[in-house]
Formats: sequence, structure tokens, C-alpha cells
Amino acid sequence: MNDVIWKRAVAVGEYIQKSHATVRETARAFGVSKSTVHKDVTDRLPKIRPQLAKMVREVLDLNKAERHIRGGEATRKKYNAPD
Repeated sequence: MNDVIWKRAVAVGEYIQKSHATVRETARAFGVSKSTVHKDVTDRLPKIRPQLAKMVREVLDLNKAERHIRGGEATRKKYNAPD
């Protein structure tokens, strides 16, 4: 694995673990696609740092469980905002 990719995967994992960021937020912060972030944390990170990958997986599972709430808030703000 390329050294740059290895470092990015670890950095992405640490970022998600510390900030509890979503995949989209992380992708925006690192300037990569959501697919790249997802591949980094699901495929690459477990091979590099299994403990970090486990913590990141917990954060992503929590984000997934809460995403319907965040989506509802965004819709509510969109339609209740004064024009």
C-alpha cells in the first residue's frame, strides 16, 4: 500500500474517532470523496490499526443510527425558514 494512502487512512480514522464526524464531513475535511473515506476506514484501516478501526466503526454505526434524525432536521429547517 502506498505510504500516502496509509497515512491518510490513519488520519481519517483518527479524525472520525476524535470528532465523531460523518463520512461526508470527513470527506469534505480531507478533500476526498465519500467512497475514498469509506474504503479507508472499512478496508485499509483494519489492516493497519485494528483497534482504531473498531473505534471508528462504533462512531460510524452511531452516525448511521442517527442519520434519519439529522435528515429530518435539515428538511424542517429548509421548509420552516423565513423567506
